[in-house]
Amino acid sequence: MKPVTNIFIAGGSGTIGIPLVRAMTAAGHQVTAMTRSMNKHDELKRMGASVVVADALNRDAIVAAVDAAKPTHVVHQLTALPKNGPRRPTDVEATNRLRIEGTRYLLEAAIHAGARRFLVGSYAVLAPRGSTTPQTGNAAAAVKSMEQQVLEATGHGFIEGVILRYGMFYGLEAPSTVAMIDMVRKHRLPVLRNDISQLPIIHIEDAVSATLRALDIASAGSVYDIVDDQPVRFSEIVEAIAEYTNSGKPFKVPGWLLKLVSPYLARMTSTRLPLSNAKAKTELGWRPKYATMQDGLAQMFHKSA
Repeated sequence: MKPVTNIFIAGGSGTIGIPLVRAMTAAGHQVTAMTRSMNKHDELKRMGASVVVADALNRDAIVAAVDAAKPTHVVHQLTALPKNGPRRPTDVEATNRLRIEGTRYLLEAAIHAGARRFLVGSYAVLAPRGSTTPQTGNAAAAVKSMEQQVLEATGHGFIEGVILRYGMFYGLEAPSTVAMIDMVRKHRLPVLRNDISQLPIIHIEDAVSATLRALDIASAGSVYDIVDDQPVRFSEIVEAIAEYTNSGKPFKVPGWLLKLVSPYLARMTSTRLPLSNAKAKTELGWRPKYATMQDGLAQMFHKSA
């Protein structure tokens, strides 16, 4: 008989948390979903999960919650980002704390409870890359701390840590995508002239499927880039949404103007980070259902039509 996989998901009501809970319970796993708010309690219960409400920055509460669940696996998906995505440095301060302090408490709780595996949902855009110096300040430092804590615990033999570096989420369950669609329809989202960005993205369904594959297949201490087969320019995303929604062509702006009116968006359009999902494909036997943004958007708008 296959042993029961008992999974504790911290951040169970977040962007990836909800579809991850749904997929894991559907796959027959025993799931405890942790959320900081009662608002998603009933929805998570209907999916078949046990629900615990706790503050991830309260060490004692986290240790007690994980101890009570007695998980074999702990999945770290803690964030506190605005629904429409961050627009300024202050928008990521709470998430920075979760990635540093929250990771420390959750990791301690997982080890104390005797969990075997600890999976972390990291962020490919901010993840450390060899000797490359991060360009995004505190947010990149927080991601680096999160990953290092887990890999060091793995190195000491305390737990089997696995890092999943997701590309930028898109899909109808991603609030940032819904916000983009609304902005494009209202002609409030410009594109950059001579956009040379290369952004790693991943459909939310594919991020979920990769996480399920990694539960037991991934080797302890492994790091995977969970991204589409091809990076995209930010302008490609906006233009594709405009085409699918019959919103007309978005207006174009020069780089200097974008930096002036939206520094965060300007940094996004200057990011060049072409990543490969080859390791995840080879070691996890994973394949994205939507290999490219064009595939994902085509299916997304077909479903919503």
